[in-house]
Amino acid sequence: MTNAMLRAILSAVCALAVASPVVVGAPASAAPDAHLVSRTQSDRVADINVYSPAMDRTIALRVLRPADTSTPAPTLYLLNGAGGGEDSANWQGQTDAGGFFADKHVNVVIPMEGAFSYYTDWRRPDAGLAKNLDNNGSNMWTTFLTRELPPVIDATFGTNGVNSLAGISMAGTSVLDLAIQAPELYRSVSAYSGCAMTSDPIGRAFVSLVVRLGGGNTDNMWGPDTDAAWREHDPYAQAHRLPNIPMYISAGSGLPGPHDTLSNPRVQIIGKNPTSILMNQMLIGGGIEAATAYCTANLAQRTRELGRTNITYDLRPTGTHSWGYWEDDLHASWPMMATALGI
Repeated sequence: MTNAMLRAILSAVCALAVASPVVVGAPASAAPDAHLVSRTQSDRVADINVYSPAMDRTIALRVLRPADTSTPAPTLYLLNGAGGGEDSANWQGQTDAGGFFADKHVNVVIPMEGAFSYYTDWRRPDAGLAKNLDNNGSNMWTTFLTRELPPVIDATFGTNGVNSLAGISMAGTSVLDLAIQAPELYRSVSAYSGCAMTSDPIGRAFVSLVVRLGGGNTDNMWGPDTDAAWREHDPYAQAHRLPNIPMYISAGSGLPGPHDTLSNPRVQIIGKNPTSILMNQMLIGGGIEAATAYCTANLAQRTRELGRTNITYDLRPTGTHSWGYWEDDLHASWPMMATALGI
């Protein structure tokens, strides 16, 4: 697919769509005043709120607990996509994550905020995101996820201090950058349908589109298009800085695949036309996934040039930007994550 074709796809989508490293194995040092604010638990699902000094607000998270809590377990940080878990498009609502992890000795920590933020540290608060997401507009997610949150999770749930990281779509980009920013924090990284080329014209357009959908302004995130921060947070440009840990990186081609049918239960929404939902998934989701495939294929070439042999790439011949494929990715990447976590 040519660059011109991909730019056309992104234009169509726009028209249609509305740190300091931490050492693994020992609890991280908490930033001052990062602390657990509240915790409620039903069965093995804990809903917690953690205060972030960097953002000066509390952040909601969901934690899937292992069945046996008598022995310390490792932690998988599992990030949602552009909606940040603040809508129905989240891991528990759209996949079998709850049941899948039921027999696995791991704490699964899912942030339920961070929409349209790219889970990065922004230069300044953003008024658009503040208004649309009803918060103070501060986004210091790298600091929160890599420095403030891990020690709170370790202390609250008695973990063994071993961590892995996975994310989809927007967060499929973020998890690679987070690993670069905190190269000793994670034992493995899995990125599903993310665009790893944030400073490439196509990738930059993709990032800007996502942020604009939330009402945000990327000038408040990484500055204008010419700013060096776009390249500093570009996993493709910074591929030589990716930590030497196992990774699983996947993307579909954008062409319809096994989950792009009316038999997919995710298109059967009460009060909605399933045919319209499916067409949206294939047209918009297909265009977005074609862009992520472009980014992922280029990253694969780059890391192979660097001699990386512990990155598994799954470039599927079909598949759109949708949850059925991400559930499959979670299952497919779990053996790698489990080995890295020592499970």
